[in-house]
Amino acid sequence: MIKKIRNNLVLELHIPDFKRAKNFYKLFGFSQVLYDHHSGGGSDLDYMVLKREDKLGESLINFYGNKKKASEHAWFKNFPKNTLRGYGVEITVPVENIDKLWEKVKNKLGSKQISQRLETKRWGKKDFRIIDPFGFYIRFTEIINWGQ
Repeated sequence: MIKKIRNNLVLELHIPDFKRAKNFYKLFGFSQVLYDHHSGGGSDLDYMVLKREDKLGESLINFYGNKKKASEHAWFKNFPKNTLRGYGVEITVPVENIDKLWEKVKNKLGSKQISQRLETKRWGKKDFRIIDPFGFYIRFTEIINWGQ
């Protein structure tokens, strides 16, 4: 029996276009579970949550913005607007069947979206790595015991 993962971390990606995000992450089994046009308190920026679920558990990614001015956030406005999103960050999504997911998506991704094809790593687990439409580096992997 596979143990479900539990994690209280909330990952929030500030992006200018939710439609592109939904279409891209849908390839990997994510679907929209929440959409708030006022991001919980009168803002003119939106909030969206996408969820992927399998026998390992749920993976949630939260998105903020949906407008070009998402980069004007108090912290992010300190950087040039063309700064690559996700620089220095790897977002890891454990999945139940890495081979099946790779077969499903590999021919639907552009060559610039695939950072690393499916392979077995030196630690004995398979993964593949992609770049989402906004520059975030995403790793889909077999389950690894991180102590969760």
